[in-house]
Amino acid sequence: MRLTEEQEELRSAVRSVLGRHSGDAAWRPLTRQIGVAGLAVPEEYGGAGCGALEVGVVMEELGRELSPVPYLGSAVLVVRALLASGDAEACARLLPGLASGATVGALAWAERGSWEPSAVRAQAVPGPAGRWRITGTKEHVLDGAVAGVLLVAARTAAGVSLFEVAPDRPDVAREATVTMDTTRAQARVVLTAAEGRLVGAEGEGDRVLSHVRDLACAALAAEQVGAASRCLELTVAYAKERIQFGRPIGSFQAVKHRLADAYVLVESARSAALGASFAAASASPELPRCAAAAKSACSEAYAAVAGEMIQLHGGIGITWEHDAHRYFKRAHGAAQLFGTPARHRARLADHLGLPGAPGVPAA
Repeated sequence: MRLTEEQEELRSAVRSVLGRHSGDAAWRPLTRQIGVAGLAVPEEYGGAGCGALEVGVVMEELGRELSPVPYLGSAVLVVRALLASGDAEACARLLPGLASGATVGALAWAERGSWEPSAVRAQAVPGPAGRWRITGTKEHVLDGAVAGVLLVAARTAAGVSLFEVAPDRPDVAREATVTMDTTRAQARVVLTAAEGRLVGAEGEGDRVLSHVRDLACAALAAEQVGAASRCLELTVAYAKERIQFGRPIGSFQAVKHRLADAYVLVESARSAALGASFAAASASPELPRCAAAAKSACSEAYAAVAGEMIQLHGGIGITWEHDAHRYFKRAHGAAQLFGTPARHRARLADHLGLPGAPGVPAA
């Protein structure tokens, strides 16, 4: 599992832009100079026609900097949902704006803290002129308060379906939520008989969301690896310069052991994330298994390494001015996104047919 020269050049370009532009200000140069928003968009819709590996490279670099740009919610969730829906008209109408970065998209999906398609309770009923009326509450909508394109998962008589809803309608209430991780914008979206347009076939939402979740987990795992790697890098640098008892703390055997353990966690997580990205890029039937394994392993590795970062930085590690708390908060917030590590281990066990897994009789 090795990246190509072009993919490594993409990494260098993204890192260079993030080094010059911080915060939300990075979105414009990332999209205009590099075209990151359109990497996974086919060329016919104004994109670069790349795939999950390129997306993973971008996500890893965004994770290193804890960048708040709306890449995951717009360029991954919404773009992938549109493509998976098979709705050519919706793709032709929406993807060019998303690919250019001029429009930010949001996928309103989770309810009551669950990303399982079976947990969708929002209701959609037929309305006049072929439109639908959607009622329900969505939580943890990435960049939902600022999105110009809003896709909503709701249940019809045929099952879970996907709808395009105009986000600025009076029957759509969007409220930015206060999150532990302030670098990842989320919103609560309340729809009250909001008018929507069906995207794809009715009842196909379960398939679409399940596939999007796997792709999202692969992308998020890459981000977690990038952030964990940066935590380790900063901690090693600090251990070399922090003097205690007349010598750098990195020279103490106990500190060396902890840093070595953190390195093993980061590299093991990197392998899991790459496996998921390669499975996604090749449309492998093993993608659900690889995505579940990567989400679980990378979530726990990142949380552990971020915790070590705080511990090994000592007193400065718990101050507001140091970045350690930002990485720690991102680690725990990302671990809950798209399902907890425990939930994905249960999915993995189910895919492997292990006794006691959901849907598998105990031995």
